[in-house]
Amino acid sequence: MPRLTVNGAELHHDVRGSGLPLLLIMGATGDGGVFERFAGVLADEFTVVTYDRRGNGRSPRPPGWDTTSPEEQADDGAALLDALGLAPAAVFGTSSGAIFALDMLMRHPESVRCATLHEPALFRLFDDPFGARDRVTALVTEGMEAGGRPAAFERFIRFVAGDPNWEGLDASVRERMLASADTYFGVEIGRFDSYLPDDESLRAISLPVQLLVSDGSLPFFAQAAGRLAERLGVEVTRTSGTHFAYLDHPDELAETVKGFVRRVGG
Repeated sequence: MPRLTVNGAELHHDVRGSGLPLLLIMGATGDGGVFERFAGVLADEFTVVTYDRRGNGRSPRPPGWDTTSPEEQADDGAALLDALGLAPAAVFGTSSGAIFALDMLMRHPESVRCATLHEPALFRLFDDPFGARDRVTALVTEGMEAGGRPAAFERFIRFVAGDPNWEGLDASVRERMLASADTYFGVEIGRFDSYLPDDESLRAISLPVQLLVSDGSLPFFAQAAGRLAERLGVEVTRTSGTHFAYLDHPDELAETVKGFVRRVGG
């Protein structure tokens, strides 16, 4: 099993393909296996790195680890690239993974060539951040009452990904995701909600950034992407699919990312 210990965490990772390195960062669930088909499409042109974030999937929970931050998650990604000898790399992050990619742009520019931020979960840029959190809390509460943390986590993933994406996942991936519910509820939930760099820090980013929004996703992700785009001085690019476009439209998403990295990542 390919694991490296970096930044105090043992990270399961996979490397496939050849060419310019491209790191994929998952959001909630933290399981790099969700990217399987998407990574395969990208690997015909790039050296693609996927990994299970600390305490998720096949990456064990570090001893005594009971809280986290966007900065810690970004440090993990940068340290993994360095340990693999693949920095600087293009970086793709989705949802909270896009927050970690954004932090890498600011705090680890030596590790990044360019970054694609797919539907960054920047709660403070939603029209109604408290309303969005209340919707999730209601789902989680119902799930907890029905079957504890795994049931609550499944309801949350079905909400953001859609039932077909959840049901279309390989059974082993679903099992790992549900097994990581303790990490989500015990360590991660709420830890990224307040993250929002100031305008000066965002304007100081000099590396190329692509902001992606899926056509069939929940509206608050487009709200956050639009406001972040204004601060970064970039356009929002539309792509097919849902918040989990790497599952329901992996080919289209891959072509969008490929085009951007070809233009700016050399």
